[in-house]
Amino acid sequence: MPFCLDRTAHHAGTHAENARYHAQNQPDTMEGRLRAAVYLNSVAYGYDLNSPPRLDRTAFSSRKHACSDEEE
Repeated sequence: MPFCLDRTAHHAGTHAENARYHAQNQPDTMEGRLRAAVYLNSVAYGYDLNSPPRLDRTAFSSRKHACSDEEE
């Protein structure tokens, strides 16, 4: 089945309509924006908001870089 874009599902609107929509529907605080981002991540990656997955610390390594005190 080939991909087909449904162009009837989107309405561009005017600049004034878009500005009014975003003014009414955007979170006002940084906390609200972060909550929206966490929600969208949970939808995209399919995990429950109340029990997010833990970071697999075996996939990452950390080391201290050697510091040289040499003057140039």
